Amino acid sequence: MKDDQITIVIVEDEPDTAEMFAEMMRLEGYDVFKSYNGETAKELIEQNVPDAVVLDIMMPDLSGLDILRWMRSNEAVEHVSVVVVSAKSLPTDIEAGLDAGATVYLTKPVAYQDLRDAVSKALTLNE
Repeated sequence: MKDDQITIVIVEDEPDTAEMFAEMMRLEGYDVFKSYNGETAKELIEQNVPDAVVLDIMMPDLSGLDILRWMRSNEAVEHVSVVVVSAKSLPTDIEAGLDAGATVYLTKPVAYQDLRDAVSKALTLNE
């Protein structure tokens, strides 16, 4: 793996959706890790410190908002951009995600171009 390889962590409890997002990111040339629950996601994010995280909100153990708050309070990963992709689409849901520290908030279903553009924007903000 090259040193300049961009790493993305996908946190999504639905395996088919996680794989679809991962494939979208691979098509952009990113190195991708996937997690299907919050606890595993925290370990994965801490061990691999990605360039960006694509994060679902509704998961069986920890919510995406819990993970986001944990990231923003953890010095090792507080700088990592987070693209929330959630079925929760009410203005209050979006506001809660942005308030918790999301860089970008997308609602499902999400088009390839929208996810690509959101991750690209998030990575630019990291520079």
